Amino acid sequence: MPAASRFVEALKKSVRARGLTYAELGRRLHLSEASVKRMFSRGSFTLARVEEVLAAIELDLYEVARMTRAGAAPRELSEEQELALARDERLLAVFWLLVNGHHFEDILQNYAIARAELTLAFARLEKLKLIQWGPGERARLLVARDFVWRARGPAKKAYARRAMAEFLHARFDGALELLHFESCELSPESAAAMNGKLKQLVAEFKERAEADSALPATRRIGVALLAGCRPWEFSAVNALKRRARPA
Repeated sequence: MPAASRFVEALKKSVRARGLTYAELGRRLHLSEASVKRMFSRGSFTLARVEEVLAAIELDLYEVARMTRAGAAPRELSEEQELALARDERLLAVFWLLVNGHHFEDILQNYAIARAELTLAFARLEKLKLIQWGPGERARLLVARDFVWRARGPAKKAYARRAMAEFLHARFDGALELLHFESCELSPESAAAMNGKLKQLVAEFKERAEADSALPATRRIGVALLAGCRPWEFSAVNALKRRARPA
């Protein structure tokens, strides 16, 4: 995808993540909804209009440029990169914070880590080609923010069960908590449709995380989403099934 198209897509994601419709954005820009739709569909932005859109959604140009670059970044870590993170959970923690938009000084101020250790972690992440580290302690991700862990890779082997156990170790009765398990009989077509809806939900979750990464760290909280759907039957029900008699 050309850089200009990725820039427009990044703007669209940011608008959606803030829960804005084109009509509401149009009111903020003093434009009609049709004009806003046409502007986004054609990508016909002047520099002045880009600045107006950014002001309307409280986002700066640097963050959109970062999101644009991330769209072309690798979406899977290498075996070597995952192995290094799997062997050092402190390094993994720093990488996770960077993926979620935290900066060097944010991490120093809000987390129990010394400057020397954080500096070493940044140097190791740069050596692994996970970040580009520049003046002012500014780090740019060299992998997509919504990267995926390798199937049966080192990171999943090291952390997957622990992370899942920690996530499920809760009553899920808080204001921002929800856990609902449902089991029904569906047609294969309905099951496929539900899978599609769950994939859309996961995509929206990632889009919102990408857009919200531009907000100050004090305005964000860690949130985990667990989505799953597969052919399944409770063992107690399965035990009632008639088995074919041997010939």
